[in-house]
Amino acid sequence: MEKEEALSELQKEVDKYINSFKEGYFPPMELLARLTEELGELSREVQHVYGMKKKKSDEAVRSLEEEVGDLFFVLICFANQEEIELDEALKKVLNKFKVRDKDRWTKKEELEK
Repeated sequence: MEKEEALSELQKEVDKYINSFKEGYFPPMELLARLTEELGELSREVQHVYGMKKKKSDEAVRSLEEEVGDLFFVLICFANQEEIELDEALKKVLNKFKVRDKDRWTKKEELEK
């Protein structure tokens, strides 16, 4: 089984790939536009799989996994461009949710009592 890569390792891998080109990273507004585009593509696939609007017979089949991967790649590019460590950003957000929303929903152990 392959070793799981940490977000920081994935960020380094994307950085190495992007910096192998003279153009480097797109500017932040371009990356934001790309994020929006990729989110739209993911939304379209979710709609095709779970929604009322199904694909046309001539439309290419793309997996949700592929679309999430595309979105995540551009998000990593944005984070790298802005020098954001995704590991740390996610830890901070998780802590925020654990504190702010700790009593917001019914805990599973409460249901089992």
